[in-house]
Amino acid sequence: MNVKRWIILSVALMFVSAVAMSAGYAQDQCTAVYGSGSASFSLATGSPGELGLLEVLGEAFSEGKNASLCWVKAGSGASLKLLKEKKVDMIMVHAPAAEKNAVADGWAIKRTLIGSNEFYIVGPANDPAGIAGAGSAVDAYARIAKAQVLFFSRGDNSGTHKKELTIWKMAGITPLGSWYIVTKDFMQATLRRAHDEQGYFMTDSSTWISDKRSLPTLKILFRGDTILINTYHALCQPAGATLAASIAAEFIDFVASEKGQDIIRNYGKQEYGEGLYNDADYAGRYEN
Repeated sequence: MNVKRWIILSVALMFVSAVAMSAGYAQDQCTAVYGSGSASFSLATGSPGELGLLEVLGEAFSEGKNASLCWVKAGSGASLKLLKEKKVDMIMVHAPAAEKNAVADGWAIKRTLIGSNEFYIVGPANDPAGIAGAGSAVDAYARIAKAQVLFFSRGDNSGTHKKELTIWKMAGITPLGSWYIVTKDFMQATLRRAHDEQGYFMTDSSTWISDKRSLPTLKILFRGDTILINTYHALCQPAGATLAASIAAEFIDFVASEKGQDIIRNYGKQEYGEGLYNDADYAGRYEN
């Protein structure tokens, strides 16, 4: 092989390797792919993917772009880690402090408010800890700990877990003991365990609305504290950090556009009689 051909082959191999590092990995790890365009970008998130919102947004975006969306299922903590390691092009998460740190550190850009839901504390209808009478989320958690009745925690560094830990800290409580069950699992699976084993759990309202028909022994026992408002942001790679960073940035613009926001505010209404998410205008009242 002459030198010229060797150089061409080496450059080609380097390019293939770069693609594998910044985009190709995703094809092996995609939980699902939405759209049929030849340009692929990857997005890590949890509940918006589990509940189908991401599919609707991805398909709508694909109609106007030659792009397909690879969804990588991950909670907020894991999603942020994937973005930092350049293993995905963008994320949708609900961990405000960690998001701001990512932007400040320079490995994430374009932090954009896209919508919100809220957290509900659900549990057995007989409410053994009496949290229905609590004056705040902190009070509700303190009552659960005092009664030492089953409480399920995702324990996975997700946005839900981070919020839970914040409330325990505010209550001055370190949850320990056989009553405190760590699942290391996603929202729907943990909610199901709370139902099957008759315990308490802090679920997001979107998951509750979509799953409540199959959870007859659980009910919402506490809601309404502003600390339980759950805002979602999208973030992406800096320009050029991954091959599809620019497409991811365009997707964020689409989600923030009136068309994208209309999808978010109306998602679920036809099937469940109420929307699963609030739009960015509503979420902006609780921006953090």
